[in-house]
Amino acid sequence: MILFLALCCVGVAIAGFSAFVIFWPLTLIHLRDRHPQLHAQFGPGAFLGRQPLGWLLRRDDRALADRSLSGLAAPARLALLTLLGGAALAAAFWLFSQVSA
Repeated sequence: MILFLALCCVGVAIAGFSAFVIFWPLTLIHLRDRHPQLHAQFGPGAFLGRQPLGWLLRRDDRALADRSLSGLAAPARLALLTLLGGAALAAAFWLFSQVSA
């Protein structure tokens, strides 16, 4: 049963990854088109860079007062948190199954 729960969490992480792959590039394109000074700070590897992902998780998009940007960044943030949470729970369930066996 514990491994089934771990597998369900892997499915949740995959769903988060799928949503992240959709919304994060759209957010970066919006930044490139409407906020080039911020996009230039992120550099060429912005998709998985530490600074852009930290910017996303800290909710710094709200400081720009761009409702369109917030509309793209909020689902990207939620997807990233879902991905990380699902992966962490899957790992915790797997570890628990190894310890309890």
